[in-house]
Amino acid sequence: MQVLTRPWGAMHCQVDGPADGIAVVFANSLGTDLRLWDPVLPRLPGVRAIRFDKRGHGLSDLSGPHDIHDLAADAAALIETFADGPVIFVGLSVGGAIGQALAATRPDLLRALVLSNTAPKMGTAEAWQARIAAIRAGGLAAITDAVMERWFAPAFRATPEFALWRTMFLRCDPQGYIDTCGVLAGCDLTGSTAGLRLPVQVIAGGADGASPPDLVRATAGLIAGARYDEIPGAGHLPCVETPDAWAALVAPFLQEHA
Repeated sequence: MQVLTRPWGAMHCQVDGPADGIAVVFANSLGTDLRLWDPVLPRLPGVRAIRFDKRGHGLSDLSGPHDIHDLAADAAALIETFADGPVIFVGLSVGGAIGQALAATRPDLLRALVLSNTAPKMGTAEAWQARIAAIRAGGLAAITDAVMERWFAPAFRATPEFALWRTMFLRCDPQGYIDTCGVLAGCDLTGSTAGLRLPVQVIAGGADGASPPDLVRATAGLIAGARYDEIPGAGHLPCVETPDAWAALVAPFLQEHA
């Protein structure tokens, strides 16, 4: 385990792969930790994977209220500490929002960007506030079943592996989850994302109930030259649910922009 000390506390991070490999930063979703990428890393040869737990998730400290640009600043510090130059940034859901914010504010740090199951604006402020209220009233258990239905297609929810991801969600720090809900409630990157001019690959899951394909496709449409791919039958976390299909899309993009 590795730690990057930030003004708000300790940020847990992990670096794997060959020292001379393609430097790729992976940013995970709300309610997961850096283990989200475990299924796909063996399918991405030659990658030096730099992963981290955002504030209030996994083994990272809570920080109090913050916004998407604060999370992008954390990612910038991670890159400056663990990479020798610009990286390819891979972000899923709120991790993709972090990538969009970082690409707009620190383009010098990125070679290319993979946006998986994400958008410049996800949901409404009212919906996020309602979710926060539900957690404060009943804990994460109050929303778990609904979140799992949005995350995973029915076939995956019938597998033994599904129980592990459900448990990961339930063990997330409730305050850390609430803080990130607050980030998403105030996040609208539409203007800056439309101005991105780096290579971008956008991936959707055909059965994603959290970031539906139309929303993700519209994100690709905002960005000049962005490539759009959709994985049929995959939910919100295709790197978990369909790792072979997800890696088959991402690996050539990483090689192209290494």
